[in-house]
Amino acid sequence: MRRAGVIVQWALVLAALATLPLYRDELPDLGTVWTAATHADPAWLALVVLAVAGSMGAFARLQRRLLRIGGLRMSLRRAFAITYAGNALSTTLPAGPAVSVVYTFRQFRRGGASAQLATAVIVAGGVITTTAYSLIGLLALLAAPHARGPALVVLAILMTLLIPALLWPRTRALATAPIRRAYRAAIAHPKIAPHVERLADVPHSLRPTRRDWAALIALSLLNWVFDILALLSAAHAVGIGAAPDGVALAYFAAQAAGSLFPLLPGGLGAIEGSMAASLVALGAALSPAAAAVGLYRLVSYWAVVAVGWIAWIILHEGLRLPARAKALLAGSGRLLLDGLATVAYVAPYAAVHLRAQAGARRP
Repeated sequence: MRRAGVIVQWALVLAALATLPLYRDELPDLGTVWTAATHADPAWLALVVLAVAGSMGAFARLQRRLLRIGGLRMSLRRAFAITYAGNALSTTLPAGPAVSVVYTFRQFRRGGASAQLATAVIVAGGVITTTAYSLIGLLALLAAPHARGPALVVLAILMTLLIPALLWPRTRALATAPIRRAYRAAIAHPKIAPHVERLADVPHSLRPTRRDWAALIALSLLNWVFDILALLSAAHAVGIGAAPDGVALAYFAAQAAGSLFPLLPGGLGAIEGSMAASLVALGAALSPAAAAVGLYRLVSYWAVVAVGWIAWIILHEGLRLPARAKALLAGSGRLLLDGLATVAYVAPYAAVHLRAQAGARRP
């Protein structure tokens, strides 16, 4: 099954490459794109790297905090390694998200977490980050003048439907009836029941305090805000003066486009095309838009995947390598992860400084 998925993935990538000559006149000039990328502002490029490191660091710290709430302390280096390795598996393998969840679960178990705690951390982390993602997306829609009206209408309709469902017992019972039936069916199934019981234990495995909730909310928001900041910085690096709300909408549109093509590794092609088109819609020329997207994806996808596979090698206990090569690789990987952890510590402060410096350079 995994081999078939790899074949399908590469077939889709090759098919997309084969169609490029058909749209030759509509594609940006590669020479102009290269010129825009190579003449990008170094301060803004540094901010791209810092923002991506801050985004990954925020998610690693989120999971580490959840483990600590559950009673398990994990080193920052190991938390970073698991986060980067899981991301590499998720964005490069067939059925990557499922593989990443299983891998992360096993790494948490090897780190001393119980099955219930490992499940709780993965589920809670997903719920918290998804909620933060939805909140930031909603705020981006409300901040954009052309999208504010439709967003308010949709929000009003949703609130009109949800409030009665939450307040009226009969409506609430009708809305939750399918969930209760599915839960009873799952509990009755001998192979599924243990997994469902672990999910049911999530609220009991994690009991965050108010201080914990504040940290979790802040980290989940920073996870997405830093990633959007990286795209905004890449746009400014090539001279695209896009507003933050417009770039945020371009970011969420690209994420939606990538989710429509789950067989493409990391949303390759779909994300880049959607981001470039969104930046053009915001008023950017095609070649600078393509350069900005290329710089952003070079750091946020390719560099992060490369670090992730290095982290996977370090964490993989059964890797067959000569002892000297393995020690050298492990030492280099630890140094890299320590550096990323340091960057994640200082990223918020360095980001503000570099952004101000870059703004001062521009007329």
